[in-house]
Amino acid sequence: MNIIMKHIEIIERVDQSIQLQATGSPEDFSARLGISKTKLYRIINVMKTLDAPIEYDLSLQSFVYRETVSFAFGFYAKDQSPEQINPFVG
Repeated sequence: MNIIMKHIEIIERVDQSIQLQATGSPEDFSARLGISKTKLYRIINVMKTLDAPIEYDLSLQSFVYRETVSFAFGFYAKDQSPEQINPFVG
């Protein structure tokens, strides 16, 4: 179970950095996350499999989302809006 939670935590960190357009280069980003560049690309591919519209913007030197999205994992009340679940929406 701990391994699943660690993967989810890394995905959440990647998502937050992408939302802020502050990932830096893949080398810098993977070092900041404490993972290999290969593992970073595996995580990004998993996110893309889940329909995350991720691309790398050379001018920003950051991974970015092509459109506004949010990632939330867990159980939430049915009446919660995406903004209540993830403050980085919008």
